[in-house]
Amino acid sequence: MLVLRQRLSDLALCLVLCLAAACASPPPSFEEIPPAEELFAKGQKILEGERWIGIIPHTDYSKAIETFQSIIDNYPYSDYAIQAELAIADAYFADEKYEEALSYYRDFVDLHPQHEKVPYTLFQAALSHERRTRSANRDQTPTRDALVFLDQLLSSHPHSEYATVAEAHWRELRLLLAEQVRLIARFYMRREEWESAADRWRMLLNEYPGLGLDAQALYQLAVCYTNMNRGEEADNIFQAIVQNYQDSEWADDAKQRIAASQ
Repeated sequence: MLVLRQRLSDLALCLVLCLAAACASPPPSFEEIPPAEELFAKGQKILEGERWIGIIPHTDYSKAIETFQSIIDNYPYSDYAIQAELAIADAYFADEKYEEALSYYRDFVDLHPQHEKVPYTLFQAALSHERRTRSANRDQTPTRDALVFLDQLLSSHPHSEYATVAEAHWRELRLLLAEQVRLIARFYMRREEWESAADRWRMLLNEYPGLGLDAQALYQLAVCYTNMNRGEEADNIFQAIVQNYQDSEWADDAKQRIAASQ
């Protein structure tokens, strides 16, 4: 009986000591999240970069993106959350991670179709594709994808501050596609596959007019017709070149072809 009482007394003492220790311990602390405005300023500061050893420029894009993402996670309904979405896209773009940038630009347009930055995001989405374009003898899928966004920008926001520069990029990308068609046409001509070559020159005229290639395409189409024994059609085209493109280098050649056929 005495032993039992002693054990109960020891147990009670342990409980008292544990409770005292618990009361003496500080409550668990949670890290305080800075305001959205402060986080956004921090992210922008990171994007300004620093210099390693005072010489080599360096920007920690991952850290900046993480900072902007914390705004979206903790302040999803604030104006800074919308700005953070665009800042993340721009950070990925600056870091040359164009697939990631494109995803954020595209989402921004879908989520905020009336936002004043939509023309900018459409232009940047086009650039994200354009930065991955290749020479005319390679696959042109990124070129066509870029043109989709440029077409959307020019049709939906024709008077935006990005319209003029978008038109210049649109023309350059269209020229790249036209150049691919021209390369294929010339390839078939070297092989004397006149019908296939003619198809490509007609495609160039129909799909890519007004890019400065019309006179050449017409001339080469007429050459194909000549070799296909379609002389009358060829002469009509040569005449059209002389009349409509008299200042081009192809007009003199067309005159010689006309003279030779008479």
